Amino acid sequence: MTDKRDETDIDENAAPRKFDDLPPAAQRALKEAEERRAAETSAKAPREIGGRGGKDPARFGDWEIKGRTIDF
Repeated sequence: MTDKRDETDIDENAAPRKFDDLPPAAQRALKEAEERRAAETSAKAPREIGGRGGKDPARFGDWEIKGRTIDF
């Protein structure tokens, strides 16, 4: 193991590259990723029939309904 680290010369104050400055393959990849993100956010989870409604208690810690603690 050596103490030398692989350091690259990155200018932290440099402005980020604009979309038009990127190569065509990178532009295409960014567009595809944006389309996938949009499709993912537009997809809705199936509605639960007969569920308790509201937020998921396992995720949000809401273990009460009308002031009464519930246990699964």
